[in-house]
Amino acid sequence: MNPVAARPLLWLAALLAAYLCAPFVASVPQLGAADWANVDWRATWSAVGISTASASVASLVVLLGGVPLGYFLARSKSRKVALLGFVVQLPLALPPLTSGVLLLFLLGPYGWAGRMTNGVLTDSFAGIVLAEVFVAAPFLIIAARSAFSAVDPVLDDVAATLGHHAGSRFLRVMLPVAWPAIRAGLALAWLRAFGEFGATVMVAYHPYSLPVYTYVIFGGQGLPAMMPLLLPTLSIAIVCAALSICSVRQKTALEKIENDDDVLEPEPDLTARHGETAAVRLSFHLQRRLGAFELNIAWTPATRRLAIIGPSGSGKSLALRLIAGLESNEACSVMLGTADIGALPPEARQIGYMPQDYGLFPHMTVAQQLAFPVHADAAAARYWLGHLGIVTLANRLPNQLSFGQRQRVALARALTRHSRLLLFDEPFSALDTPRRRRLQQSLRALQREIEAVTIIVTHDPDEAALLADEILVLDWGRVLQAGSTAEVLARPVTMRVAELLGLSNVGCGTVRAPQRIELAPGWVVEANCADLPIASPVMWRLASHAFVLASDGPYAATINAIELRRGERFAYLDVCGVKIDVALGDLSLGEGQECRFFIAAAGVSAWPG
Repeated sequence: MNPVAARPLLWLAALLAAYLCAPFVASVPQLGAADWANVDWRATWSAVGISTASASVASLVVLLGGVPLGYFLARSKSRKVALLGFVVQLPLALPPLTSGVLLLFLLGPYGWAGRMTNGVLTDSFAGIVLAEVFVAAPFLIIAARSAFSAVDPVLDDVAATLGHHAGSRFLRVMLPVAWPAIRAGLALAWLRAFGEFGATVMVAYHPYSLPVYTYVIFGGQGLPAMMPLLLPTLSIAIVCAALSICSVRQKTALEKIENDDDVLEPEPDLTARHGETAAVRLSFHLQRRLGAFELNIAWTPATRRLAIIGPSGSGKSLALRLIAGLESNEACSVMLGTADIGALPPEARQIGYMPQDYGLFPHMTVAQQLAFPVHADAAAARYWLGHLGIVTLANRLPNQLSFGQRQRVALARALTRHSRLLLFDEPFSALDTPRRRRLQQSLRALQREIEAVTIIVTHDPDEAALLADEILVLDWGRVLQAGSTAEVLARPVTMRVAELLGLSNVGCGTVRAPQRIELAPGWVVEANCADLPIASPVMWRLASHAFVLASDGPYAATINAIELRRGERFAYLDVCGVKIDVALGDLSLGEGQECRFFIAAAGVSAWPG
């Protein structure tokens, strides 16, 4: 930011800071005028004790109810719940005396709660606590709701797939991650309860809390008697504020990590691997409607290394969540071997679900991550720690790991539970190309070692080709093509599939004669297509080696554009309105120039389209 442009902001900040500090500064000269001789220390410390004890009890009550309420408000999308969230925050907007009047309607001698308890809820320690709970609860509720809203919901999903039910996920994942912000809200709630006057003086004038006692002394003895009473109040407030601000924070600085630490080095002898399961196959039929979007796909692959590929919004991630059980839908069927896991909750499916950042829990060390899955195998954990090269990382937190180390920790965590199905949702999309390639090779090496079924959701055709033996191409919730990786890449059934797979030199044509295909109007080439009926529509593809640029070639083209890829020059040719991608090699051709070429019949393939 420009320092000159920021100067007015600095002045405004300094002005408010000066005003907030001024009362404390102004009180220092009054120390000498304080009436220390007439202080009733017994009554003073009694008031301090009552305020401290009542604020502590009130904060405990608020903590026990406010944290679950904040979680409920954060997770629910209901309008009724939103209205509830608005109502429970109203005490923040009410004058304290108004809060006290409202409490009297409930707790006073004519209120229904007061009549039921014979008036013990007013002018008592219980009345002080109830008044403080009413005015202090919103501070913790708001902090808890904000804290839970900031927690990545993927952590809850991952914990579910690791076998933990809702209560366990809340206590072991959601609450620890949200706790720092909740702790700050709890400190604010305690301070608010400790300093509460208006509601307390209306509900429970006796016994004296410190704010009420201060008011009574001021009315009877004036300002000189205030300083001895302010000292304990200020001391307690300063201590609480310091604890909330200067609490011990988790170290977040990343340790130095070598770049080559992202590479998995497989052991040469894999015969003694742990956690190997019998080979199983996956099949599913998934259905889900979300507004105008409808997912309806079925797939029965014959291999265990699978990929789902498609554009953004095609339903890839939704399909993965349905397989994992994270989206409830009774119409879905998911078979893993002979077991129908589609009817099971996610915690019972015994799968490994890994989102883009792998869903490591930020408050757990690597060792704790591996011990977290339900029924985690300690022997398998030790094996995968060593085999994946993460033994030295056992005491590190996720923010001290590289992306490749996180990948291996997440894999080890899933394998300690002997997961039979591993689901990867765009696992490398946030990485630069060199690191993405290294981690893809790392995962491919692991796929060869384990017997679990793996599904990679991706929009990268190269990634799918490397990590999958079978591919399902998805668009707008429907299957466009499914089959072996080699077959799908070699023979896309439509131009849309070819586009999604990033294939070049593919098009639609017509068989015009035996061994002759019309690729475009006026462009007929020789091809090996004797088994295709004449006049039948076909899909065609021209292999890169089929093109030979030569001045005496029978076909003419215009060079529309030239690109540099990995140090080599490629050209886009316009042939009868069809765009063809060819390597230029050492030819010194430029954009807009005309060229001629041969096409070898062996490099032209065609199939029914």
